[in-house]
Amino acid sequence: MFYSSLLALVFVNSWFSFLVSPAQPLLPLEEAVLTVRSTFSIRTAQARDLGSTAEILADSFHERSGIMGWIFPLLRLGIHEDLKNRLRSAPPHYGCLVARVDQAEELAGTIEVALRLPPVWQSLHPHYPYISNLAVRKLYRRQGAAMQLLIACERLVLLWGFEDLYLHVLENNYEARRLYLKAGYQLRGVEQNWWSWLLGHPKRLFLHKHLRPSGSV
Repeated sequence: MFYSSLLALVFVNSWFSFLVSPAQPLLPLEEAVLTVRSTFSIRTAQARDLGSTAEILADSFHERSGIMGWIFPLLRLGIHEDLKNRLRSAPPHYGCLVARVDQAEELAGTIEVALRLPPVWQSLHPHYPYISNLAVRKLYRRQGAAMQLLIACERLVLLWGFEDLYLHVLENNYEARRLYLKAGYQLRGVEQNWWSWLLGHPKRLFLHKHLRPSGSV
C-alpha cells in the first residue's frame, strides 16, 4: 500500500512538472535576438553606403585579432577608397549591390559583378560576368541575404545579355561552397599555382552557373 501511494505521488509530481516546464529551454537574450529572421531589400550601392560596405568587407575578409587589429583601420580605409574609385568610374557592365535590412534600415551585405577578361588557359568568352566580394555582416548571416544578392546579380547579368556567371571560392570555405551549391553553381576547374602550393594555401575553385532567362523551360 505504501509503495502504491509513493508511485502515485511520483507520477503526479512528474506530470505537474511537465505542465509547468516550457516545451523548449529559453534562449539567452543574445541568442534569441540572433535567431530573429530579417527581410532584405536589394539595391545598387550609392556613395552614402561606402562606409558601411567597407566595414562589411573588411570584417568578412580580414581578422581583427593580434597584429591585424592594429592595421585593420588601414585595411578598411584601403577597401573604402578602392570601392569609391570603382563606383566613380564604373564601366557599363559593372554592378555593386547591397542588401538593406528592412527592420533596422542598415546594410547587411554586399556583392559585386563585372565583366572580366579570362586568363590565357581558360577557354571562355573574351569577356565573362564574374562575381566578387560577396560578404554579409555576421549578425545577418544564414538568413537569406547572400542568396538574395546572388539572385540579384543573376538578373543583372541576364539584362546585360549574358547567360553564364562565374566566381571563385576557396576549397576550405565550406559555408560558401554550400551556398553556391544550393544556388546551382558547379565546379568548372581547380586552380593552384606553385607559390600557393609551397605555402600551403588552399586551392581556388572556379565555379560556373548557366542562367536561364525568365520564361525559358
